[in-house]
Amino acid sequence: MSTEQPPADVGRVLITGATGLVGAAVARRCVDAGYATRALVRETSDTAALDSLGVEKAVGALTDAASLVRACEGVTHVVHCAAKVGDWGPVEDYRRVNVEGLSSLIDAALASGSLRRFVHISSLGVYEARDHHGTDETEPPNVSGIDGYTLTKAEAERLALDRHSDDGLPVIVLRPGFVYGPEDRTVIPRIAERLRDGKFAFLGSGDQLMNNVYSENIAEAVMRALVAGDGLNGEVFNVTDGRLVTKQQFIFAVADGLSLKRPAKHVPLPIARLVAKVLEGSYRLLKKDHAPILSQARIKFLGLNLDFSSEKARKTLGYDPPHDFEDGMATTMKAMRERLS
Repeated sequence: MSTEQPPADVGRVLITGATGLVGAAVARRCVDAGYATRALVRETSDTAALDSLGVEKAVGALTDAASLVRACEGVTHVVHCAAKVGDWGPVEDYRRVNVEGLSSLIDAALASGSLRRFVHISSLGVYEARDHHGTDETEPPNVSGIDGYTLTKAEAERLALDRHSDDGLPVIVLRPGFVYGPEDRTVIPRIAERLRDGKFAFLGSGDQLMNNVYSENIAEAVMRALVAGDGLNGEVFNVTDGRLVTKQQFIFAVADGLSLKRPAKHVPLPIARLVAKVLEGSYRLLKKDHAPILSQARIKFLGLNLDFSSEKARKTLGYDPPHDFEDGMATTMKAMRERLS
């Protein structure tokens, strides 16, 4: 454990989503910094990693308002990482967790009477689904969204900022891009499966940039936000690795890390868009409970140029990503190989 003493204004930190990719990294950093750390966890959650860190557990859920009141007792700082993620399903299912759950958490945090800072983890997905070239925080979020996740993340962010204006919520909003890291058990494993089956294809050239951020890098931004001055309440920050990589570089890193053949198939973007439109329409008509192989969300991930500026975070928060993409991916792929062995 670090011998560095935590700042006096940080008493007890509550982390939601602490068993997930971002929350797990934040929990490690908080414990290393010597913060009293509590995590909101479900009764069925695998908390082995949190237990090994000595993190206090508060059993509950964002959809259980009473559990949030208990979890927020004596809490000075909240890091809200939890969310319903995905690219398919009824919007109301996402809204119940991402918006209504956030509202209940804010109510509980403010009612505690001890809150000093609320760090809300949003997403670069709140921006319009188009090519981006250095887009910064001056561009407003897209309030229509392309799926339940992006729509409700934009709504949740607006809620948090409105509560700052209306109720004095001391909130800082962080917008990470595509997060990768050793705890990833969803996106990279799915990519690996398609690589293994020889079914992966790039959408377009593969030269488009990704909005990547390593989980430990977003945790660094969180640590900066926890102790930032009150003058930054109500501010929003994009957070990326700084050195972005192309879709091809990222996919090749996954293939190489798992000793799989690098993919060479490419589907022209106009064809991919047409197929996605047809598939999404038929899947909705048939009330399918899973996303089609091609959707607007997947085109955004693999087919659009997603270059966002994190200069505001660098200049204002002092955010300096401690890990480069190559190091972060090496650690990520090592964890994947160990799980597969």
